[in-house]
Amino acid sequence: MQVIDKLPFWLFKGVINAKVRIQALRHPSVKHHCGLFGIYGHEDAVLLTHLGLYALQHRGEESAGIVAADGSELKRHAGLGQVSQVFDKRSLERIRGPVAIGHVRYSTTGSTSEDNSQPLMFSLAGGQVAIAHNGNLINAALLRSKYEEMGHIFQASSDTEVVIHLYAKALHEAGESPLVSVLNHLQGAYSMLLLFPDRMVAIRDPLGFRPLVIGKTKCGATVVASETKAFDIIDAEYEREILPGEIVTINDEGITSKRFGDYENERKAACIFEQIYFADPSSTVFDENVHMVRVAMGRRIAQEAPVDADLVVPIPTCAKCAANGYARESGITLGRAFTTSHYIGRSFILPTQSSRDLAVKMKLNVIKESVKGQRLVVVEDSVVRGTTTRGKIGALRTAGATEIHLRIASPPIRHACYFGIDFPEERKLIANNRSVEEIRKYLKVDSIAYLSIEGMLDCVKMPANQYCTACFSGDYPMDISEPVDKFALERKQLRMFE
Repeated sequence: MQVIDKLPFWLFKGVINAKVRIQALRHPSVKHHCGLFGIYGHEDAVLLTHLGLYALQHRGEESAGIVAADGSELKRHAGLGQVSQVFDKRSLERIRGPVAIGHVRYSTTGSTSEDNSQPLMFSLAGGQVAIAHNGNLINAALLRSKYEEMGHIFQASSDTEVVIHLYAKALHEAGESPLVSVLNHLQGAYSMLLLFPDRMVAIRDPLGFRPLVIGKTKCGATVVASETKAFDIIDAEYEREILPGEIVTINDEGITSKRFGDYENERKAACIFEQIYFADPSSTVFDENVHMVRVAMGRRIAQEAPVDADLVVPIPTCAKCAANGYARESGITLGRAFTTSHYIGRSFILPTQSSRDLAVKMKLNVIKESVKGQRLVVVEDSVVRGTTTRGKIGALRTAGATEIHLRIASPPIRHACYFGIDFPEERKLIANNRSVEEIRKYLKVDSIAYLSIEGMLDCVKMPANQYCTACFSGDYPMDISEPVDKFALERKQLRMFE
């Protein structure tokens, strides 16, 4: 028996968590942000939050958690894995209450560990508080360093915990609104849910990077979520977006709202990648339906880059909407080139190239009789590294496609994101150091075209200065003085285990 098998459970668990952190540090992966759900004033709040997290599972598969309030205290259950793995009937019954917030996570700061599973919960001098966060705080390392110098102890390595340390300090200082004081210290992207024993608070940063919406159930309970898809599963009605720079407080007295920060500035930064890839097609994001936006982007790339072909086929599953638009605009028949397994997650978030290649083979299988002898327009929503796309193109060649014309319904991704999308280092982005022609040769396609930035922005309804397009254009909506390291908050912890 190995030594580790003889460890007591609490120590064994700590060693395993440390190993997870080290593994993540050595094999950083492309991941994106998280999903939030909260409900106030429903006897089955925990059960509905559980269902809401199922609806938002596409936004985070690393961990899941729920914190519930019963009017006097908070109770938490969270863990690593998908919603179905983290919760069972017993755990849901243990944390019953009429108010709850939930979270599904993809890490953008801090590795995958139980300590980083959200919502995080704390006991402060003013009482208990729980927090769930979608986004990325670019000044978290600086703030944390300052608080560590003052003797503060941090439990986790995510950027979210910094918010609670700021809040604990603000509670002891003079001022009418400690929460506003905290938010004015934060830089970056954040949609947040905070839960206290007597209230729930929803917050969206002044630039509005990440979506956050509010609705009502038929019985009058207030619901907040990252996407309206979560409302559909519990028969709640969408009411409106939470505005950039808005704090919405929900308690037994009703709903109150106030604004903070530079919210009146016309410049906003709604992440347009939500519309391209992340959000579910059924959702309303930034006040317009995701499916219709993607169809419009498919139409636009057909206008910008027409080609003679026999069949338009999407790379499943996110490109289906754009392929639909391309086929409508071009008049070319919309076909199907792949069958899809629904038991394999999104391949571009896996940590190693071999695992991504295997996931693609397991997830997608070419329908040979559909593509043999055909001239194909292959539609992708986006291309990050290009390695998995190259494998899919190779599979179509092997199946007998005579021509392959790749059309990408978004511009080339050339720059890193610091606001909640864990794109790899810029040098690993296929478009960062290659011309379009070089990309064509690498992917081994007959032709390739990306949607222009102007064309992309014409497909959404808000003005161009309302969106963040930094990953395409390099035009960041705020100053990035130095690169943000995903694992900057935990390297000190890791050193003792290496």
